[in-house]
Amino acid sequence: MSTFAEIILERAEDDHPGLRAGDRTWTWAEVTRECAERAALLRELGVAGRQTHVGVLLENVPDYVFWIGAAALSGDVIVGINPTRRGEELARDIRHTDCAVLITERRMNGLLGGVDHGVPAEAVLDIDSEHYAALLAGHRSAPPPAELPPADAILLLLFSSGSTGAPKAVICTQGRFGFLADSLTARTELTRASVTYLCMPLFHGNSAMMNLAPAWKAGATVCLARKFSASGFAEDVHRYGVTFVNYVGRALSYVLAQPEGPRDAESTLELALGTEASVPDITRFAARFGCRVSEGYGLSEGVLRINRTPESPPDALGLPVAGADVRVLNEETGAECPRAEIDEYGRLRNAEAAVGQIVAVGKAAAFEGYYDNPGAHAERVRGEDFWTGDLAYRDAEGYFYFAGRSSDWLRVDSENFSAAPVERILQRWNRIAEAFVYAVPDPRTGDQVMCALRLREGAEFVPGEFADFLDQQPDLGTKWRPRFVRIVAEVPTTGSNKVAKAVLRKTAWNTTDPVYFSAGSSRTFEPFDSGNRDRIEAEFGRYGRGALLPSGSERR
Repeated sequence: MSTFAEIILERAEDDHPGLRAGDRTWTWAEVTRECAERAALLRELGVAGRQTHVGVLLENVPDYVFWIGAAALSGDVIVGINPTRRGEELARDIRHTDCAVLITERRMNGLLGGVDHGVPAEAVLDIDSEHYAALLAGHRSAPPPAELPPADAILLLLFSSGSTGAPKAVICTQGRFGFLADSLTARTELTRASVTYLCMPLFHGNSAMMNLAPAWKAGATVCLARKFSASGFAEDVHRYGVTFVNYVGRALSYVLAQPEGPRDAESTLELALGTEASVPDITRFAARFGCRVSEGYGLSEGVLRINRTPESPPDALGLPVAGADVRVLNEETGAECPRAEIDEYGRLRNAEAAVGQIVAVGKAAAFEGYYDNPGAHAERVRGEDFWTGDLAYRDAEGYFYFAGRSSDWLRVDSENFSAAPVERILQRWNRIAEAFVYAVPDPRTGDQVMCALRLREGAEFVPGEFADFLDQQPDLGTKWRPRFVRIVAEVPTTGSNKVAKAVLRKTAWNTTDPVYFSAGSSRTFEPFDSGNRDRIEAEFGRYGRGALLPSGSERR
């Protein structure tokens, strides 16, 4: 098994096009030199004798790739900073991972203003500045280090939000990233002739692991999009001659909402590999671009994968890779859940019994851990087993079906986050006594944000004022804005007097309490009436997610 640093050096003399961004192209040999120059700069900036943690707050620009390679060569650590987080949450991510250097760009600088992130001003490097150019100029043509880091050296810290609201930075070592580069070359079907389109953000594990790493190993050509653009997707595919793309969440549906172009059906695209797209979107995307779409389930934490097989039912995740022992276990008892009973409408009849957490039995040792977060580690590792935090059920034939997030996780547009920081923001509104945030299913994929608000005595919920309040919160993440608002007089509690969010999640919008809804891209709220309910439930049916409709819904 190669380390990722060794894979980088395999391309050191390779004059095949390695990286494209806009109209500029770097060969793999030039990419290696760019990485080596930044590795030399990092040795100058870092502290001798220990790894330097480098926070990267960039969109998908060439420097992001070069800094990943630099840290791999120098033996340091790249921390992917999520730019959709704001204020104190963003600062905490940077402090928690002990970043000593921060790489950013002019368009991101505003996120750091007035934020106590703990990185000295002289160690915050703006790639658009003359100072940064001068620093690099002092290390031009620097050779790669003579001594490469060991396989167990941390290379990446990739954030994944936890149920408690504390940040969780997933550890990925040199050895693991090298192994992924090797093993996922076959899964992605990448060859030297492949042209990949990297449009999902590099601070997520999906792009780093399912595109960049195997492309580097195969010597394919990686084409960077600064960020995902539904309107620009097809144009880039045709422009670059793209053969492979990775995606998460709703990306396919966003592309399909764009007008079809005359070149789409004869595109060069061969394979789209991702997760959480709906069956209708998969079918339409494959037909539109004349390609295959392959779905799978995986984690930044690694440990297991579940992939679709040719025999998998349309809505299923599929089966565990390599015959791994993966089960659905009851979160309270640890017993294996009974198989799902699904009625003629696709509704899950025994959800309370059949839905449990996805667990990789005997695979805890494969988990490399969370950085400086023993509590979060303990939630995942129980004895020799790895608990994913994701919910699922299995049908009579053993196929897995995704059923949401455990505890207070929400997953919106493929971004995981927890309820606690959103609740803290909502409770700033002077009309609110208590705010409770939880996930409800999205008709197509993942979750939507719903909140239950208990108002202060004598206060009134005014939809326009609430929308204005949300607009004014600088630390409200871009995915955190509630889609549904329920106004409650009393909050359901458990026997131990804790808030029973399970009850709120189960009923969702099916309640006699007032419910307000923000439709589509609207930032305003309107009463959630029977017409809205009919439209949403019909959409669940169209996208094969009727089994996830909240309790009390009726088939029409």
